Amino acid sequence: MFDTGRLNDELKAMKVDVARLLSTAAEQTFDTSKDRAEALADQIKAALTELGETVSEEQAQLHDLITERPAASVASAFAVGVVVGFMLRRH
Repeated sequence: MFDTGRLNDELKAMKVDVARLLSTAAEQTFDTSKDRAEALADQIKAALTELGETVSEEQAQLHDLITERPAASVASAFAVGVVVGFMLRRH
């Protein structure tokens, strides 16, 4: 009634086909994920570079401001310290 040999061969062929399809899908998923990760890494690098440039500019401006007005800078730092001290003391 049943040809077990033929059925067994068909099952093996199906197993090979499924394994091949899964392998191809996994490779495509990996390649897509890799491409997306590389694009995201490039965006992060660009953002960090821009942030570094902005911080450098702000640092230079702050240095100039402190150099031009040392007494006001010391007074401001003292005032900020007092405020922070009061805030920490309350909690």
